[in-house]
Amino acid sequence: MSRYNGEQVLVVPRAAFDQVGSFNGVRLNALQYLQAFLQEGVAQYIDRELAENSPEYKQLIAYAIFRHEGKILAYARTSKGGEARLHNKLSLGIGGHINPIDGIAQSIDTYLTGVEREIREEVRFEGNVEQQIFAIINDDSNEVGRVHLGVVHLFELTSPNIVPNEDALADMQFYSLEELSGDLYERLESWSAICVDALNNELK
Repeated sequence: MSRYNGEQVLVVPRAAFDQVGSFNGVRLNALQYLQAFLQEGVAQYIDRELAENSPEYKQLIAYAIFRHEGKILAYARTSKGGEARLHNKLSLGIGGHINPIDGIAQSIDTYLTGVEREIREEVRFEGNVEQQIFAIINDDSNEVGRVHLGVVHLFELTSPNIVPNEDALADMQFYSLEELSGDLYERLESWSAICVDALNNELK
């Protein structure tokens, strides 16, 4: 039996990523990639067990970063999280997979519905929020990155009051970019390190 209990996740063929323009690192034209992926015959739902072990697919992962007054939310991934390969790493990203419950595969609305669902499952926050699709990230240097593609959403919070809904998210707090670029940088999971670099470049 699958350790993912038959979960279906949204993927795009690696060939589609290559066609739009594959890369390692970060690109700031994420919407261009999403529009190319979320079309008939491209994006599809497949069994997660297959997706996790098949580099010919890229799982689309919503990766939401929360910022308040210039500081970035970060948390430690605990052993209660589903991805053992990321335990004890420091992460900036809240979110996850897009599933059939969110709607048909070939739809931007489906994708955005999945983003909202994932965030509401993992955290609660107060005040207003403004969102932008900030970037797309890829890291083929490790086994997690080879089968995932991150779509980074930047949420600007009017209140710092945000709390986790899951035990897997520990020690949640806001840090300055300077702190995340300093001693904490070595603890960051690869996608979070890429995001810190991109946010630093945004300020230059």
